[in-house]
Amino acid sequence: MHRHEGPSRGRFFAGVGGAVVVATAVAGVLIGTYNDRPPWGTDIAYEGGFILASRIRGYDVDGTRTKALLAGECALMERQGMGGDRAVHDPAAWVDGCLDAAAGRPSRNQGLVR
Repeated sequence: MHRHEGPSRGRFFAGVGGAVVVATAVAGVLIGTYNDRPPWGTDIAYEGGFILASRIRGYDVDGTRTKALLAGECALMERQGMGGDRAVHDPAAWVDGCLDAAAGRPSRNQGLVR
């Protein structure tokens, strides 16, 4: 029979325990920093505004809603809570996304490199 060469059980369990403590500390720091907001919350808010305005622009036959979006309706919709859960992460980014879509610009989040 060949004996396994490696750390003793005590050292192994101490190493696993140390890794668990470090992982718990890192998770605690991340939760303390971001709380309920994900680190990519700004991107989520921007895309939420962009998608909503794209849909409005797509169904706007005579162009009046698109002109209203550009004239300040994006900010008004955000203040009235029409942005939903996505706008809560970053209201200014939601309005920026809405304005970009209303103006016909491409999303700033498209492509591999931003």
